[in-house]
Amino acid sequence: MSTTAALETIPVAELRVGMFVQLELGWLSHPFPLSSFRISSEEQIATIRALGLERVRCSGAQSDHRCEACEPAAPAGSADAEAAAVQAETPEARARREHRERLHAQRTGLLQCERQFAEATRELKRAFDLSGSRPAEAGTHATALARGLADKMLGADELCIRLLSEAAGDKASAHALNVALISMLMGRAFGLPDADMLDLGTGALMHDIGKLDLPDRVRHREEHFSAAEQRLYEEHVALGIVQARKMGLSATATLVIAQHHEHADASGFPLKLSTERMSPLARIVALVNRYDNLCNPHIAARALTPHEALSTLFAQSKTKFDTAILGAFIKMMGVYPPGSVVQLTDDRYALVVSVNSSRPLKPRVLVHEHKVPHDEALLLDLEHADGIGIRRSLRAQQLPAETLAYLAPRPRVAYFFEPARDADAPT
Repeated sequence: MSTTAALETIPVAELRVGMFVQLELGWLSHPFPLSSFRISSEEQIATIRALGLERVRCSGAQSDHRCEACEPAAPAGSADAEAAAVQAETPEARARREHRERLHAQRTGLLQCERQFAEATRELKRAFDLSGSRPAEAGTHATALARGLADKMLGADELCIRLLSEAAGDKASAHALNVALISMLMGRAFGLPDADMLDLGTGALMHDIGKLDLPDRVRHREEHFSAAEQRLYEEHVALGIVQARKMGLSATATLVIAQHHEHADASGFPLKLSTERMSPLARIVALVNRYDNLCNPHIAARALTPHEALSTLFAQSKTKFDTAILGAFIKMMGVYPPGSVVQLTDDRYALVVSVNSSRPLKPRVLVHEHKVPHDEALLLDLEHADGIGIRRSLRAQQLPAETLAYLAPRPRVAYFFEPARDADAPT
């Protein structure tokens, strides 16, 4: 019960610990990981008041105690009637009710992630659009977006990396945001200080900014490129450095842009730097950029599954990428990153939907259940599913037609993050 219709507005002065509130602000306009949450401290109340809001929406049904302002007193005798109804509920009816409640929470979580991704891509596109005419403003915009993302990540104890069902925004923005999000989650895992997290996020968001000055035909590297076309494509790095300076980005963020195509074995471009000469932040972005390009190539038919992309990176680890960073990447994403199509040990097929970045070996999956309509399917948390694991990874084309339609793996892989939630019970 978290729809807007079920919420009433109350004055900010009446907020109390335990109330469930919804902030009617853009996700990047406040410091909380989610826009809807239960207040857990007086500090959160002070933060909400500092936002300048006069009233907020509150749900009495989801609050820890009844809020008279947002949930009127029930008619006499109704509480007793409700208690009696719950007590008289059959096990089957209780199971159906709990299923509906968990399904609603599941859908709400996905919708929140997709809205937040869409908001972030809009902000990022705004920075891209400003870069030509008002570069300093574009730089401020990009840095503010990176700061907002870093604050959200640092505001939650544990985070899940979530596969989105839709990737909002244009391909360039979606790619840059994917790279930035995963790179910053890596930075969080390494315990980077705030200043480095900000530079990592800004550099990752802007890593391909130089491509805006290239002709469309050479913005994406292709095998058929002539030597001249390859040189022109590689120019996007130098053009990006020039643009970063116009935007007033920090030297560290600019280094990320300058080195995001360098490789550990000095086979990259433009300077053929080895690991020792690369910025630590650039090493992270170089790896994540390659991963996302494998999952989301310019020509969709060449896309690898996330598991295949991870396997490809691992095969190249001795030469192309910093081995410590690659190891941390695999540890964070899991062997089967979100978006991987898998077969479980009980022979059912499933789509990996999310992983807890702190405990990624047992992801949450959407399982093809023949007797359960897709719209009613609950996610299976393998961490709490006794005796069930992942047997192997598959390509979407290997699935039976009915399973392919049910799981509906998306042609583009897009990620976002969310605070770790209570595990779904096994199904």
